[in-house]
Amino acid sequence: MPAVQLDVLIDRESPVPLYHQLSEQLTAAVDDGRLEPGDPFENEVALARRLGLSRPTVRRAIQEMVDQGLLVRRRGLGTTVANRKVHRKARLSSLFDDLEAEGREPRTRVVEMGPSTDERAAAALDLEPGTEMISIVRVRLAGDLPLAIMHNWLPPAQSDITRADLEEQGLYALLRRRGVKPVVAQQSIGARMPTATERRELDLGNGQPVLTMTRMAFDAAGDAIEFGDHAYRAEDYTIDLMLDER
Repeated sequence: MPAVQLDVLIDRESPVPLYHQLSEQLTAAVDDGRLEPGDPFENEVALARRLGLSRPTVRRAIQEMVDQGLLVRRRGLGTTVANRKVHRKARLSSLFDDLEAEGREPRTRVVEMGPSTDERAAAALDLEPGTEMISIVRVRLAGDLPLAIMHNWLPPAQSDITRADLEEQGLYALLRRRGVKPVVAQQSIGARMPTATERRELDLGNGQPVLTMTRMAFDAAGDAIEFGDHAYRAEDYTIDLMLDER
């Protein structure tokens, strides 16, 4: 498949560096779908010649996109557009909400749902050991692409939530509609190799890791309202953090 040749306008009078002008316009082409995942990317020599730019300028623009996870360089195969990642800000939102905000098609498949006891989840929800909670295992998809397998536990008060509820909307939106509003959470992020179930549900190959996240969410009164233990396809998912100096 030949590489797509995109129209790029370079303003040499602008104070914005040439490489950044180029990377911004090429990034926009990925964002709006003119460049699709897997598309071959124009050779840097040909791109430099076509736009009248130096090779170091073009190389720096391409490297900026590689660093952002938008392009992938493979020896012998050249540069291609990477799988579209979900860039999730470190805020109290659900993956369903984030996909909707990006204009993607969030879908949910409920794998398991029912009453359950779990010592770790009970402790997270500040419940007595042996308390029966509602246990929910879902696969979240963007269109047909599985992105995450999510295991959540909810307190007994939410035991009347149905599969249909969970297939139609995100968990946090569902809780808010029931008068339960998550306002703060404690979250831990890690990475590991997937379990056999995660490998199957997320369509992972051998050697592909998962990004993990555990979360305890609380309402304004400080009461725990949900505990989640999630695994994401690492190649299709990132979490963005803003850090400041104390």
